[in-house]
Amino acid sequence: MRVSVFGLGYVGCVSAVCLARMGHEVVGVDVNRVKVDLVNEGRAPVVEERIGELTAEVVRSGALRATDDVGEAVGASEVSLVCVGTPSEPNGSLCTTYLERVTEQIGAALAERGGRHTVVFRSTMLPGTCLNLLVPILEKSVGGTAGVDVGVAVNPEFLREGTSVRDFYDPPKTVIGELDPASGEVVRALYEGLPGEVFRVPIPTAEAIKYADNAFHGLKIGFANELGAVFQALGVDSHRVMDVFLADRKLNISPAYLRPGFAFGGSCLPKDLRSLVHAARRADVSVPILSHVLPSNEDHLQRAVELVERTGKRRVGLFGLSFKPGTDDLRESPLVELAERLFGKGYDLRIHDANVSLSRLLGANREYIETRLPHLAQLLAGSVREVLDHAEVCVVGTRDPAVLAALPHGDGPAIVDLVHLPDAEARQTEPGYTGLAW
Repeated sequence: MRVSVFGLGYVGCVSAVCLARMGHEVVGVDVNRVKVDLVNEGRAPVVEERIGELTAEVVRSGALRATDDVGEAVGASEVSLVCVGTPSEPNGSLCTTYLERVTEQIGAALAERGGRHTVVFRSTMLPGTCLNLLVPILEKSVGGTAGVDVGVAVNPEFLREGTSVRDFYDPPKTVIGELDPASGEVVRALYEGLPGEVFRVPIPTAEAIKYADNAFHGLKIGFANELGAVFQALGVDSHRVMDVFLADRKLNISPAYLRPGFAFGGSCLPKDLRSLVHAARRADVSVPILSHVLPSNEDHLQRAVELVERTGKRRVGLFGLSFKPGTDDLRESPLVELAERLFGKGYDLRIHDANVSLSRLLGANREYIETRLPHLAQLLAGSVREVLDHAEVCVVGTRDPAVLAALPHGDGPAIVDLVHLPDAEARQTEPGYTGLAW
């Protein structure tokens, strides 16, 4: 394919060189004449493993050249990759100035050239940036309709500086946010032959994925460093601890606990987090990530309360009470806390959990519920139907098959979904349905 790459920094330079080596005919574009001259001399404008020798190779073969002329680059290509920077503003917001400028320039060049062309945004940008900001600029400049007269896609990169060439040829995944199938197909063809799973998703999803990745990477580093500081203070070898931690591929390094849902609870997680943070404070070790995990969990629980409040209805049915499905353990259950708050605010509440019977609660479990929710006996309902007949709002905190089968569609009580119901995507178009974090 004939490709123009806008921006010859790390991402743009590596993308241009690697695409050229895959057999595409590539022209790099940059406002910085020094970068343009370096590429045309066969020298890479960035320092990166293997990039120097690859740049010399593809320039020598004629597969790559560079220019500062936008019109020339667009005219010589059928797809444009936009790799310009999106730095932070002083207040932390995203600077889209370079994106807007390049989009307008590409659009103007396309208006003169005519014919179908696909613009692929590879720069990191917040969800909504492409559709709400860049597509209108492009359509105005082109004088046409995105998805019809000009293709649009978002293709986030997952290149680590220092290993970006290796990452390009062996990506963890390829993400294609497509405005229309034809645009997505152009991007797929660009990377034909590379390993890894390909995800073709809506454009906002593609924009969000890069942020999910980088936020998690930052969180992992901060988490490991805070644990290291605490364990050092407690006289423990943190690297030996983490060797064992990382060996657990079932719960620790796995998809476990990484799906948005309701707040956590139970007899272990809250207690152990409190103990660890307390030990850190006693050792005079600052752990801002660990110390904010429980407050974050508390805020998430409060979101559920606020969703019920926004319905404006007073008769509430709550499905689920134990902290984990298949148990009757109510200790520090976030659903017990939710029930307590709703009851305390005067809501007419009925609760059903097939695993919870007041007469069977024993020991610490019974003591906990008698302290936190002493009115439980009058709130518990014996059946799903009893709750549905009572409720104007159903708060679903369980995936119990009996509950899922009975929940009405369309007309009926409002539904506040805390567990991402199996048919959540279909329900999102129904009036009265609200997902907690989706």
